[in-house]
Amino acid sequence: MHSELGIVKELHSYQKEVEREAAKTANMKFKGADPNDLKQQKNVLGESWMMIPDCHKLLEAALADLKFTLAELEEKEGPEVEDAKKSVAQVEKQFPTEDA
Repeated sequence: MHSELGIVKELHSYQKEVEREAAKTANMKFKGADPNDLKQQKNVLGESWMMIPDCHKLLEAALADLKFTLAELEEKEGPEVEDAKKSVAQVEKQFPTEDA
């Protein structure tokens, strides 16, 4: 269950990186940066963007595994089960609900 939280942290890190790189790209465009430098910066931004769906896939897989394990332990009680339930709730916050 700790790996799920690590993936959540990684996802947040990439999201912040995308924000930083997007701002840097916009600033470079505004200042009329060299086209080659701007192209390189756009590549950096694109690579950061590509990591977000990868993190989502990892989170979905980890969440499915954790839910399966919890289902097997449904009758059991203890701090590990409660920690797992909290992890599921925290990871599920990363995905938009179908109700919204």
